[in-house]
Amino acid sequence: MIIVLRQGTPEKEIEKIKNKMESLGCQIHESKGENYHLFGLVGDTTNIDPEQLQANRYVEKLIRVQEPYKMANRLFHPEDTLISVENEKIGGGNFTVIAGPCSVESEEQITSIAKEIKLAGANFLRGGAFKPRTSPYSFQGLLGEGIELLKIAKEKTGLPIVTELMSPGMVEKFVDDVDIIQIGARNMHNYDLLKEVGRIDKPILLKRGMAATIEEFLMAAEYIMAEGNENVILCERGIRTFENFTRNTLDISAIPVIKKYSHLPVIVDPSHAAGLWWLVEPLAKAAMAVGADGLMIEVHNDPANAKSDGQQSIKPARFNSLMNSLKEMAILQDKVM
Repeated sequence: MIIVLRQGTPEKEIEKIKNKMESLGCQIHESKGENYHLFGLVGDTTNIDPEQLQANRYVEKLIRVQEPYKMANRLFHPEDTLISVENEKIGGGNFTVIAGPCSVESEEQITSIAKEIKLAGANFLRGGAFKPRTSPYSFQGLLGEGIELLKIAKEKTGLPIVTELMSPGMVEKFVDDVDIIQIGARNMHNYDLLKEVGRIDKPILLKRGMAATIEEFLMAAEYIMAEGNENVILCERGIRTFENFTRNTLDISAIPVIKKYSHLPVIVDPSHAAGLWWLVEPLAKAAMAVGADGLMIEVHNDPANAKSDGQQSIKPARFNSLMNSLKEMAILQDKVM
């Protein structure tokens, strides 16, 4: 349920309504803009008497929220969420690019790639230290050493770090070492992990599960937000369909749908969606065209010898060319890049 307050409601009356709702066992998500002030109520609202509330002259109207996700719902937060990470911003009219290799392989590899993507205009450095792989015999990442190498690359370039953590224990151990914690597609339904990252003050990049509906995706975000962390970035990375030419099928329609029903920023990972390097550029442009707030792109200086996902990684020179094209598109779409 959402309580929409009348413009100019005295602070004293606002507190009265808030205290009353809390006394009835509701959690309150307050949202205030230039032309609106509302309370989103989360929890059991059966004790609330709608007629009594509507009789209050400071209540403009009540809105019943039909969707099961509440805090991620645009009705709770009409304006787009803007997430700030150091000097970078995600959402709110900004177009953000996260780039880097699938896996951190060595200090030379990660620092050289970081320098090149920085020159091209990337905002964040991505790199996998822990790699959940389909095969237990595939390269699993450099683990803690990989985190240290990402920190070295950040020191040399200033690019904030985005990397995946796979368990609550990893979050506790490495939370201070990364700037955005990624929750991978395989962990979208790992509720213990979602709750754990919901209890920290760190932006979370949540990837859509390969077989998840849009509602399930938003409900996973709700798990994080319900614990107190509202800084969630959604990442569409393709879903599994009957088509097997590409690694996954990029659900391009999901971006405007999510933007309609949720205030959270949405970025797109064309690398995992396609699984083929030559599809990354057209899918990246399509993502910007339909309203995405950014991209996550795999960039490697030697894809043929990459330890993971080389076939979907583009080289730094091609990434630079793509960034130039995106900057031209951003001007037409009034995006800040």
